[in-house]
Amino acid sequence: MYTKLLKKTIQLASVSLLGLGLMTSSMAADNYPNKAINVVVGFGIGGSADRMSRSMSTFFSDEIEQRIKVINKKGAGTQIAANYVLKRPADGYTVFGSTFAPYLATTILTGSAKYKIEDFSFINIQWFDFELIAVNKDTKFKSMLEIMEEIKNKPKTVKAAVVQGSGGHLILNLLLKKYGVPLENLNLVTYSSGGKARTAVAGGQVDLIAISAQGSESIREFIRPLAIVKDKRMKQWDAPTLNEAVAPLGFKLPVFPGSMRGFAVSTKFKNKYPERFDILTQAMKRTLATKGVQKFLKKSNIGYTWTGPEKSNQLIKDSYDIFKEYAYLLKK
Repeated sequence: MYTKLLKKTIQLASVSLLGLGLMTSSMAADNYPNKAINVVVGFGIGGSADRMSRSMSTFFSDEIEQRIKVINKKGAGTQIAANYVLKRPADGYTVFGSTFAPYLATTILTGSAKYKIEDFSFINIQWFDFELIAVNKDTKFKSMLEIMEEIKNKPKTVKAAVVQGSGGHLILNLLLKKYGVPLENLNLVTYSSGGKARTAVAGGQVDLIAISAQGSESIREFIRPLAIVKDKRMKQWDAPTLNEAVAPLGFKLPVFPGSMRGFAVSTKFKNKYPERFDILTQAMKRTLATKGVQKFLKKSNIGYTWTGPEKSNQLIKDSYDIFKEYAYLLKK
C-alpha cells in the first residue's frame, strides 16, 4: 500500500511539474517582449534598407506594443551588422533589418565572414528589387555601348558608384570582364550606403551607377537609365533590359536575382525561443496586412509583401547559390 501511495505521489508531482513547466513557458511567451527591441540595419542612414526599417518600426511598434529602436551598423557590406546581431543575446530583442541578398552571400563568399547563411532565420522578405544601371542625366552617354567604349579607350575617366558587395558591383565587374576591359580602367567608388551612392550620381560626383532600381525612385529626375537587370522591360523605367543593352557589345550576361530586403533573427534565437519567434512573425504579418501600412509603404516606394519565414529562407538560399558562381569577381 505504501508503494502504491508513493507511486501516486510521484505521478502527481510529475504532472504538477509538467504543468508548471508549461505555465512558465507560456508566461515567458506572454511576457515577451517586455522591453525595447533593437532593429539593426546593415547600412547607413538614408539607404533603402534604412528607410524600410525606419518606416516599419513605427507600425511594428504599435502592433507588438513595445518600443522599436533602429540602430545603424554600417560597413564591410553588412558584415559588421551581421556579426553584431549574432553576438547579441539570443533572446528576441535584436532583429536584423537589411538587404540580405546579395550582401550576406558576398560577405561569406568574398568578405571572409565567419558566419554562414544558416546562422540567420528570415522572418520575412518584404521588398524585392532589381538592379539599375544609369548615368547622371548631364553626361554625354546615351547607351551601354557608348560608356563601355569610354571606359575601354579612356581609362580612369569614367567614375562609377556602387555599394560594396552589391549586385550592381558584381554586374559592373562582369560587364568589364566580358568586354575584355581591365577592372582598373573604371574609376570605381564603393559606398557603405545606397543613399550615399545615389546622392553621388544625382549630384554629378560620379558619372555611372549600378544599384537597386526601386530604391532609386527618389533620384529619377537626376539620372538617365541605360539598362535594367531583368528578363523583360518594366513600365517604371524607360530602359532596355541588360541583354538588350549589351547586344551591340557582342555578348550576353546572366540575369542575377535582385536585392531582397526584410527582417531576420539569429537561428540560435529561433531554436531557443520558438514561441517568441512566432510572436515576432505573426506581429509582422499583421503589420503588413494593415491597409494603412500598405498605403504608406506604397507611397514611399517601399515593398510590403508578406512572404513568410519558409519561403523567405528558401529564396535567400537560392540567391546564395547563384552568387556563389560569380563571387570571384568581387575578390580583391
